[in-house]
Amino acid sequence: MIAFTAAEIAEITNGRLAAEPGITPGSVVTDSREATAGSLYVAKPGETADGHDFVGAAFDQGAVLALVERNVADDGGRNYPAVVVQDSVLAMGALAAESIRRIRARRKAEGAPLTVIGITGSAGKTTTKDLLAGILAADGNTVAPQGSYNGEIGVPLTVFKAGYDTRYLVIEMGATGVGHIRYLADMVRPDIGVVLGVGSAHAGEFGGVENIALAKGELVEALQADGTAVLNLDDPRVAAMTARTEARVLGYTSQPGGQTAVLRAESVEMNAEGNPEFKLFLPAESDGHRVASRLIGAHHVANLLAAAGAAYAAGIPGAQIAASLSAQTAASRWRMERTERADGVTVINDAYNANPESMRAALRTLAELGRGRRTWAVLGAMLELGPDSIREHTAVGTQVVRLNISRLVVVGREARSLYVSAIQEGSWGDECVFAETADEAYELLQAELRPGDLVLFKSSNSIGLRHLGDRIALRRQAEGTAAEGSALL
Repeated sequence: MIAFTAAEIAEITNGRLAAEPGITPGSVVTDSREATAGSLYVAKPGETADGHDFVGAAFDQGAVLALVERNVADDGGRNYPAVVVQDSVLAMGALAAESIRRIRARRKAEGAPLTVIGITGSAGKTTTKDLLAGILAADGNTVAPQGSYNGEIGVPLTVFKAGYDTRYLVIEMGATGVGHIRYLADMVRPDIGVVLGVGSAHAGEFGGVENIALAKGELVEALQADGTAVLNLDDPRVAAMTARTEARVLGYTSQPGGQTAVLRAESVEMNAEGNPEFKLFLPAESDGHRVASRLIGAHHVANLLAAAGAAYAAGIPGAQIAASLSAQTAASRWRMERTERADGVTVINDAYNANPESMRAALRTLAELGRGRRTWAVLGAMLELGPDSIREHTAVGTQVVRLNISRLVVVGREARSLYVSAIQEGSWGDECVFAETADEAYELLQAELRPGDLVLFKSSNSIGLRHLGDRIALRRQAEGTAAEGSALL
């Protein structure tokens, strides 16, 4: 972390100093339980709790300064050392922006620039971020988000992990409305911007898919002329963003016959374990680089290409990119996470998030991997789809039947239309079961799973099927490291 004195923090955030000016925190936390000796504790109002109620707990853990919206006193009536601001979250953003400004200035003076890479899209952000960080780490000190730190709180927390020795800073950017990514991009000033896709997740919050496209394009609009926009040409809405940026555009595609001027995957195949393999061609290259990924699912080809594109834009050689992509496994939990139980049951837990696009991709992977086996799809709701919710859940139920998935377990009333559509499509008897709760689904699975079965868990984050998947996989349940609870779009 770049060190700021309390006086500097007050100046940067336009706050009121209520502490000794020379206090210099060594880390920033928003959870009082994570405070350590020398921390700056940011007290932010939340939906269920107010961080100001935990200022004392943070100081008990070792915090030396708080960023607050009002003074907080200890039991003796003395105010805790603080910088008082109008909005603590916006103040975090201002500190993050100044951190990046100082790192850039120092590294430029030393002749070793900082490269900031922003990634957004309706699906695949975390996987792409993990892949890219894995590539870049071999070339220089790389800072990337923990879990899915991708919003107005998570992005500053990621920035605060960077220091003067940071060569690459990878930022995952989520949003729940138009203008959110612009705010994040203005904060971190990316040199490279990656847009993965425009899906229908959170369409209800955004007011439609076109508004999602508008929001995602804010990243490439923020790029300078000497920057690079890495765009998924297989998504028409993303491809159209070419006209929205002054930066150089590097497109990527997995479609046959792709242009030689773009980054592309050719001869894509899936091996017996469900891992994609292909030839990676960099722009204008005649000889490709073989990539044999260890990720599960054909949909990861797009994520692999996006990571390759960003790394190429950062100057990493093609052979190094391909070797890294072939060596990496899933780095974040609950993303097509495969567990082989001792009794022969295979569990694929992909229930960190869900939208129509990722749900379809996961089900296709289940069907492909499950040839010759009994397959189970344990599905929960896809949230925040707005007026399209019933239609999208109905489409998933129909897809399950048409893919000949052996058993469907639908969990929770929010997903009941998925269950109804499967029945209407012809899934009767015990092929399709509705469970009110995860505990009911657990009891069913415990009783009926048998050696050789392949079971997929998929739902939106807050539905919690990832924990049911852990129980069935016989894993220790543990929360992920996602800031702000569930990931943003």
